[in-house]
Amino acid sequence: LEQTRAKTTEKVIAAKPPAPIGVVPHFETGAPRKNLDAVLTQLRNYPSDFMVHPKLLRQFEARDAMVANDGEIDWATGEALAIGSLVLEGTSVRLAGQDSRRGTFSHRHSTLIDYLNESRFVPLAQIPGATGKFWVYDSLLSEYAALGFEYGYAHANQKALVMWEAQFGDFVNGAQIIIDQYLVAAEDKWQQRNGLVLLLPHGYEGQGPEHSSARIERFLQLCAEDNIQVCNPTTAAQYFHLLRRQVKQDHIKPLVIFSPKQPLRMKQSRSRIDELTTGSFEEVLDDPTITNANDVTRIIFCSGKVAWDAFAGREKHGAKFAIVRLEQLYPFPIEQIKRILSKYKNAKELVWLQEEPENMGPRYFVDDRIWSLKQQGYALHHVARVESGSPATGSKTIHDQELDDLMVQTFANW
Repeated sequence: LEQTRAKTTEKVIAAKPPAPIGVVPHFETGAPRKNLDAVLTQLRNYPSDFMVHPKLLRQFEARDAMVANDGEIDWATGEALAIGSLVLEGTSVRLAGQDSRRGTFSHRHSTLIDYLNESRFVPLAQIPGATGKFWVYDSLLSEYAALGFEYGYAHANQKALVMWEAQFGDFVNGAQIIIDQYLVAAEDKWQQRNGLVLLLPHGYEGQGPEHSSARIERFLQLCAEDNIQVCNPTTAAQYFHLLRRQVKQDHIKPLVIFSPKQPLRMKQSRSRIDELTTGSFEEVLDDPTITNANDVTRIIFCSGKVAWDAFAGREKHGAKFAIVRLEQLYPFPIEQIKRILSKYKNAKELVWLQEEPENMGPRYFVDDRIWSLKQQGYALHHVARVESGSPATGSKTIHDQELDDLMVQTFANW
């Protein structure tokens, strides 16, 4: 009996999972400029007898002028270039979701409908020389069924980039069973790997409690053993490299992207097209406006759209604080954070700023991972909306007041 117990104990010890790898090393995810140009050309290569809606045509002409005159791309164009470049390289891409062909916020327009006869044209599905396929579908309004199907498809076709998009990030709670039972736990339970991408529009913009939060805190609570990737990119280039990284990396992991709403059209989220030809996704973005790091006494860490609120708030309040964006929340980029801290030698105040209520968002997840920095002489603070049972207020006026209060707290003299 004792020998049996000893053998059982040995088996338990041997079955202990390995330590998490965390942030993986970077590798090149840029695409050749000729491929990007080929995709841009195809986006405006309508059939000779195809009549584009006049309003859309003006929008597309503005996009082409932005690329030609300013050398910049917006969020939707960055996504199109990521998809198109992958298709050219032989990787098939599948996108399904609620109103995904047009894009909930009328930004994507992956499927064009003839203004006169209602025939359809999908530019990225017909790129000359492409060896990959592009499929895009509007799914039924059932998150549970739709996400379950896309998860199964991603499992059956692991070489494809498979994405499911919620109309608003809040709606993903209708698929919580799929997330809990499969997305985050399948590898641990059955060694079943899956590379499904979730696009969940998230951001507090005064649209009410049902159109603000994709419940970041729920996903972060489910993070362990490198089971998923949780990212909140803020620029078109970051989004481009993130999608390509999902296909190019060796390990297969689900990817949760908290995608933007208002920043889809903000100039601040645009990127230079040259940023897409080289480089990779950066887990942390340092403040690009700081010219003298020694002048910085406070570092404001944040993630997602609230970063743009912080940049505007800093200008209004005339502060000289650094604003650092966490573009990836899990695996948590603690080493990248430490490298940035070493740059700002006179900054001893660290602030976590979030737009979500205090009992939601990444606040506690981040606190647990940077608490050790307090021992190095840093004063840690956080700024968030007050605790709430609802994700957001239903009043635009109150939303604006809350945002003003967040900025006052963030840039106050403590």
